[in-house]
Amino acid sequence: MLQDIPPRTLREAGRCILETERLTLRKPTLADVNAIARLADDRRIAENTRRLPHPYSQGHAVEFVRSIAGSREMAFLIEKDHTPIGMGGVDWREPEMPELGYWLGVEYWGQGLATEAARAIIDFTFEQFDVAHMRSGARVANPASRNVLEKCGFQWSGVELHRFESLGSSTPVDCFRLTRSIWASLKNWGNSTRRA
Repeated sequence: MLQDIPPRTLREAGRCILETERLTLRKPTLADVNAIARLADDRRIAENTRRLPHPYSQGHAVEFVRSIAGSREMAFLIEKDHTPIGMGGVDWREPEMPELGYWLGVEYWGQGLATEAARAIIDFTFEQFDVAHMRSGARVANPASRNVLEKCGFQWSGVELHRFESLGSSTPVDCFRLTRSIWASLKNWGNSTRRA
């Protein structure tokens, strides 16, 4: 489990680059601060992301990039055609149940990019770490994020109240869980062939 993984290993994992058909996911740097702040400074994103304040300034982006430099959190800047479009990653605050999180700039919604990025992060997590399951959540009022999680194989596990910084209050969140066995089954489905 995670407690058996040296913190250095997590930091090294955060330095890797993930590539998908349309996206590149890499660790954000201070050079990305302007792009992160521009994308994140939208109330629609903040209202659906627990830890993003609104308004979101360059100072917030600098603090975020610096905070993840030495933390146990895996954070990836999501790029499409070398242009930053959002953030994704895994929060390891509860080592037995790492939590997937992601957000995209509004102009990139509805194109399947969040699902593509989430799958890359999920694959990396299960391939690199000995975890039995992952969790994630979507605000009840955010069916698009719920759809992303379901397309990635997550199964609904209930509703909880979670505090959202931009709202200054708690709101209902659909909670989801993905087990290693379900993830492995989904990965194997892509390798099977069908004969008529």
